[in-house]
Amino acid sequence: MSTPVTAPTGDPAPEVPLAARARSLTKAYGTGETVVRALDGVDVDITRGRFTAVMGPSGSGKSTLMHCLAGLDTVSAGRVWLGDTEITSLKERELTRLRRDRIGFMFQAFNLLPTLNAAENITLPMDIAGRAPDREWVDQVIDTLGLRNRLSHRPAQLSGGQQQRVACARALASRPELIFADEPTGNLDSRSGAEVLGFLREAVDRLAQTVVMVTHDPGAAAYSDLVLFLADGRIVDVMSGPTAETVLERMKRFDTLRRS
Repeated sequence: MSTPVTAPTGDPAPEVPLAARARSLTKAYGTGETVVRALDGVDVDITRGRFTAVMGPSGSGKSTLMHCLAGLDTVSAGRVWLGDTEITSLKERELTRLRRDRIGFMFQAFNLLPTLNAAENITLPMDIAGRAPDREWVDQVIDTLGLRNRLSHRPAQLSGGQQQRVACARALASRPELIFADEPTGNLDSRSGAEVLGFLREAVDRLAQTVVMVTHDPGAAAYSDLVLFLADGRIVDVMSGPTAETVLERMKRFDTLRRS
């Protein structure tokens, strides 16, 4: 099962506002009898202004899907669009520019530069690109994430939760079309993790951002609007309005089917 297709294959102008989409997306490793399909003909739509979670067992293809949608990995077959731009046809330099200008990233490792303070880490991608930040927007992000009193602190002077909030602010600072978060709470305690998830939820609700988050945690997925469930490189189910309980129950059912 895949998410509903809202436009025929090859149509660059879907009827609903999509931040990203993929058609017949395939990613394979190896050749011949040893080939492994990490993604197997996936069709997926990421609706603009929503929080989408991607879940599945280890090896299901969830991180590979995120990497292909973000242009961090090449595809073996199929097509991927960011907005109306087909990224599978771009050269590496064009992809680098697209990722820098139109996508925000959050990872389990915070990836903050230890020699820069929080404010400098937040604006670093724009500084590298030679772009002046929109100060009003950056200030709104900083206040939304509660970082106003931490801007002069270096990463070593911040807690794990505060560091991830800085990483979240960095992802939001350039006002990207799409934010990808790969296990963003994986290195955090439960309280800090809940704070970061709450801020991602606020980014969607208050700042009109679009978030795609890979997670293994049903509690984290409950912050989203929609959960995509992957197994064996395919989207096998979709859940709207998730709760931790309903997501956990669905995951248990998948585990039972896989063992049977």
